[in-house]
Amino acid sequence: MTSLTDADATPDGYGELRAQLATLTTEAFRPELADIDRLATAEIARIMNGEDQTVPAAVAERLPQIAAAIDGTAERMARGGRLIYAGAGTAGRLGVLDASECPPTFNTDPADVIGLIAGGPSAMVTAVEGAEDSKELAAADLEALKLTADDTVVGISASGRTPYAIGAVEHARAKGALTLGLSCNADSALGAAAEHPIEVVVGPELLTGSTRLKAGTAQKLVLNMISTITMIRLGKTYGNLMVDVRASNEKLRARSRRIVALATGASDEEIETALAATDGEVKNAILTILGQVDGPTAAALLTESNGHLRAALAAAAPRTT
Repeated sequence: MTSLTDADATPDGYGELRAQLATLTTEAFRPELADIDRLATAEIARIMNGEDQTVPAAVAERLPQIAAAIDGTAERMARGGRLIYAGAGTAGRLGVLDASECPPTFNTDPADVIGLIAGGPSAMVTAVEGAEDSKELAAADLEALKLTADDTVVGISASGRTPYAIGAVEHARAKGALTLGLSCNADSALGAAAEHPIEVVVGPELLTGSTRLKAGTAQKLVLNMISTITMIRLGKTYGNLMVDVRASNEKLRARSRRIVALATGASDEEIETALAATDGEVKNAILTILGQVDGPTAAALLTESNGHLRAALAAAAPRTT
């Protein structure tokens, strides 16, 4: 007679995994919400809103770790490295979302910030069975990108146990890349694998195990910080103005003119002249106005300052005296 371990002795054969999930904060059952489906819609909304308000505080507890990870990321990107997110399901979609918003916001090359999702692009809208369970798939996806030691790889997994995210971090670390592990459980396998563990513990979800809720919100908040502050460190902003914005549609073209106006206080005529002289580049246009230089000189100064407008303005000052 064949013996079974306690973990395996379940009708569905998933005893070990079920036991593992039962230890995770993100999977915990909340008996006080067992009758939530009986409540009025307004009351459910009130409870859900209250749950969401706890997320920023949980993120705040990890600010030192987040800041250290961002400094390391910015240092590598300044050397030409890339920021690469890797996750499955909701976590993977959040990474792809954050990566896709960098080119229009900061005028980055699409190859500079990349989102990998287990199962490939089709997994953005349709679940790809089994993809999240493969560390090897994550390694292959990173190999296809020709990973270097100047790159940063952020594994994203609410549970902190997703093999795809862990595999991405393990492979990246073996290649000498900087690694971040973003999860919502303490002492996670993902955190242990990464050089910079960021474990934002938001507690059990309103719906048991539905980590697209508080955990997803926490992950989005942290990803916002990683990409935005990294870009600030790289000189992609001037103060709180998006001076590297890519004016690819009417709204952004209007916004680019408003940014130049806010930065310089120039008249509409001056702004149009400056943008015409700089092929519509907002940062260059600001430099021509504030630094009193022509378009080619502005471009040269920004190249010399690695795109940092404040440094370019300081360099322009002697030329205007």
